[in-house]
Amino acid sequence: MNKAELVAAVAGKTGVSETEVDCVLHTLLDTVTEELHTGGSVTIVGFGTIKAVEHAAREARNPVTGEKVKVPACTAVTFHAGKGLKEAVNK
Repeated sequence: MNKAELVAAVAGKTGVSETEVDCVLHTLLDTVTEELHTGGSVTIVGFGTIKAVEHAAREARNPVTGEKVKVPACTAVTFHAGKGLKEAVNK
């Protein structure tokens, strides 16, 4: 499902216009992005937790040549599914 299909599905289930759903979705994504940018996390009980995690710089090896490669520090985004989501998926 892509974004347009998601907007259409939510609009169909709620009776709200697709334009309004699209606006709410953009606002939700912008808010989550801002929170992650500041190092926070977003938890939706029953669905899951989205968190920004810092990874330190490290050395790795190129699997083809065996050459050492420096991997710079970065921030990654992780998602941990909540109990309700896991149960719904595994029905």
